[in-house]
Amino acid sequence: MTSISPVTRVVSLLPSATEMLCIIGGEHLLVGRNHEDDYPHTITDRPILTGQKTTFTTAADVDRQVSEALRQGQSLYTLDTDLLQKLAPQVVLTQDLCNVCAIDLMTVERVAQKMNPSPLVVTLNPLSLEDVLTNIEQVGKAVKMEEAASQTIRHLEARVAKASAFGQEMVDKAGGKRKRVAFIEWCDPIYPGGHWTPQLIHMAGGSHPVAPPKPGTGAGPSVRTPADILLESKPELVIVCPCGLNLADSRKEADLISDRQWWKDLMKGTERVAIVDGNQMFNRPGPRLVDCLEFLVGWIWERPELIPAGFPWEDYNK
Repeated sequence: MTSISPVTRVVSLLPSATEMLCIIGGEHLLVGRNHEDDYPHTITDRPILTGQKTTFTTAADVDRQVSEALRQGQSLYTLDTDLLQKLAPQVVLTQDLCNVCAIDLMTVERVAQKMNPSPLVVTLNPLSLEDVLTNIEQVGKAVKMEEAASQTIRHLEARVAKASAFGQEMVDKAGGKRKRVAFIEWCDPIYPGGHWTPQLIHMAGGSHPVAPPKPGTGAGPSVRTPADILLESKPELVIVCPCGLNLADSRKEADLISDRQWWKDLMKGTERVAIVDGNQMFNRPGPRLVDCLEFLVGWIWERPELIPAGFPWEDYNK
């Protein structure tokens, strides 16, 4: 009978997958990472295998760079194939959900197939919060840490249930009225939150009319949206959380659009605006989406004690 070798070497090409590996206790297995991997901070000493071809200047300029690259059929990222082969991972964690977000699956599989032995390539493509929890299970199975993954999922599910119950309680107290939220995932052009984000808003007791979640799942991918469509959703609350941008850069993007007429019109009916670190939160489909849900519950219903300590956000003076 052939014994199964334990997994000792894992490469993650996706920040959310790295967080999943670490939260189940597998940080010691990580031998290589994505250039955006920065959480937990203790993994930043691992070799970097990917690079980004675009350069951030402003949201509008990045949109131009991305659109041009995709139009020409070019990847937005680089992969150090020599280093990947040198690291000799047994498992590679990656994704096939968004070519704008990380290295594409085809490139990873092409390199993996040439390696000897060829690593197991685990592809994560979450569309909802439930999918993210299932992804944690997938990672646990791939690295032979199924029980640790199961325990982690149970803990996260308990937090989700508690936050969701509070959100529903507040909706019931409000006579069934949900706070209308506009979540801006990219400022110029406008991309409202997609996939799991509208779902989280709904679970917290809000609504996201510009891109509502589908029953039992997320809202589908974020799409470019005209300003008048956003205005028609008549949000009472606005969250600015540009994908991939830290809190300081997110604030700068909010400042850049603050003199646009659509923003001024939006603010006429808006009660509050929050700026959130779009690199760490919401746009990274890992275990900290539960933190995001708890933030939403605390912020939407003005219960700051429910917001996780250290959650990277700030009020924005509209």
